[in-house]
Amino acid sequence: MSRVCQVTWKKTSFWNNRSKSLRATKRTFKPNLFYKKIKDPETGLVFRIRVSAKGIRTLRKHWVI
Repeated sequence: MSRVCQVTWKKTSFWNNRSKSLRATKRTFKPNLFYKKIKDPETGLVFRIRVSAKGIRTLRKHWVI
């Protein structure tokens, strides 16, 4: 499974590390992902989604977790 938030669509990004001599080496920035259970209020079904920390804050703001 890929490292992608299902709310904010954050995913692994690639940037350069820069040393003092400005030598560039690749590095990765991974999102802070968690598994959360979300209940659909209409049907009562429980879904397990993969959400970033910012996505959890978004869900709490707009819906009840």
